[in-house]
Amino acid sequence: MNPLETRGRSRILLWVLLAVTLVLYGFPFLYLLLTSFKTPLEAIAVPPEVFPSVWTLDNYISALTRQGVDAALVNSVVTALLSTALSLVLAVPAAYAITRFRTPSGRVFILAALVTRMVPTIAVGAPLIEVMRGLGLTDTSFGLAIAHTTISLPLSIWLMASFFEAVPDELSEAAQVDGCNRLQAMTRVVLPVVSGGLAVTAIFAFLASWNEFLFSLLLTSVRAQTTPVVIANFQSQFGLDWGGMTALAAVYSVPVIILTLFLQRHIVAGLTLGAVKG
Repeated sequence: MNPLETRGRSRILLWVLLAVTLVLYGFPFLYLLLTSFKTPLEAIAVPPEVFPSVWTLDNYISALTRQGVDAALVNSVVTALLSTALSLVLAVPAAYAITRFRTPSGRVFILAALVTRMVPTIAVGAPLIEVMRGLGLTDTSFGLAIAHTTISLPLSIWLMASFFEAVPDELSEAAQVDGCNRLQAMTRVVLPVVSGGLAVTAIFAFLASWNEFLFSLLLTSVRAQTTPVVIANFQSQFGLDWGGMTALAAVYSVPVIILTLFLQRHIVAGLTLGAVKG
């Protein structure tokens, strides 16, 4: 078999794998989107139908006019933005110090950050409730953002550390020779270089907060309740209101899709930056 045939078969296999992956990841969202346009009876029909026989916007109207939905959407945005800001403010200097000083304690710290990602969220749920209650931060967006930061911060540190590793030390050293201190070298010279990585980290931190359910359920009741909790509470006289749930879930996905498309160029640049050292 000549190299051209081997390369052609490899490319075909790659496209088949990509198509299978796209179907596996895309079909659940497509089915959710189609269900949001179904009538209540069609949404719970057995066996289920993929496409609605009658297309309707009633689910969107009832979901978006439901009491508390608009406030929950605002709470989700505020909480996710606060959590993303906190994650970046803490992760950027931590990752920069770890990659520039390269001390044994720094390696232990970043390993400990990885270990915390392995701890189940439910294991820290009850202690976190007591801490937030003691601080008077229960049912507040800021308290929930702090809780969400505990989820996103370890991954943010790891991501930023990988991006900082790709930046040569000579760059920050040259900035210090020109009169910058370490903080100025990081903010004025290094951060613009890793702006793509910063966008990637921000996206992951935002998604971690945007999609989080357990802490939102435990730490909020009315004022700071986020949309995932509201979606889970959709009930009708026949049980779960699948049409309303899927309609609100579809609407809830729009900001993330827009944000990802808006930052797509930076995301690609950030992923390629972390792939090569120097």
